[in-house]
Amino acid sequence: MSKRGDTSVAKSLQSDNLVTVVKKFYDEYMTSTSRKLKIVDAYLVYILLTGVVQFAYCAIVGTFPFNSFLSGFISTVGSFVLAVCLRLQVNPQNKTDFVGISPERAFADFIFAHVILHLVVINFLG
Repeated sequence: MSKRGDTSVAKSLQSDNLVTVVKKFYDEYMTSTSRKLKIVDAYLVYILLTGVVQFAYCAIVGTFPFNSFLSGFISTVGSFVLAVCLRLQVNPQNKTDFVGISPERAFADFIFAHVILHLVVINFLG
């Protein structure tokens, strides 16, 4: 009986530690992250959820118009990668890695790459 009580105490301590870590991470994120980066992060979450929904739909319903699924999924993956690149370039902590690139230039590159990506996706649709 004491063994079962010890395991429940250990699990309770682990869950308390996890909650503490997540709360500290959230509080630090909210206080130290700029508004621009939070907007990019929200876009990243949106794109990630869109890709998950597309993949789940494909797994449940099937891939009959395979080009449509593939182009939509490539669009979400490409958009996610481009947004991660934008976040890296706009983050003030990475200023030394991207010396000659201003945030405006990074956003312009992001938009240009999105236009090219979606032209390719539309072309693939047929």
